[in-house]
Amino acid sequence: MPEEPCQCPDCLRFYREHDRLIRENPSLRQQQELNWAALQAFRTLAGRVLEDLQKVPDAANPGQELPAEDESLQQALADLENVNAHLFSIEVLMERIFDVRVPEAVEQKFQELAGELAPDPLNADRLRLNRLLHQTPDLS
Repeated sequence: MPEEPCQCPDCLRFYREHDRLIRENPSLRQQQELNWAALQAFRTLAGRVLEDLQKVPDAANPGQELPAEDESLQQALADLENVNAHLFSIEVLMERIFDVRVPEAVEQKFQELAGELAPDPLNADRLRLNRLLHQTPDLS
């Protein structure tokens, strides 16, 4: 018996976005470009936030005794530095993904299967990502 998909608001929003991204980008090339653009946008924004936060007085002086609010800023800076390092690693891997070129027949298969996958709420990849979503703390 297939696993029943979660119906919480976060998962429903995820399902809609998942399906939209497949429907609107049904080829390998479009998925490559979409993921590259999303990665670059994430790196740009996270890098800029880190840069601006590092300019905050006392953020650049980690040797001092800090109040709790400043300690949380220091932790956020460390976390953002880690995020940026991970994003850079992902970018290096993505460059390899961009080297992949497939024949037109394979691109057609992508488009054919995109129509089947997008509306499928029991898609195995979606269920796996859904479980990961529920394991991720709510950062909002």
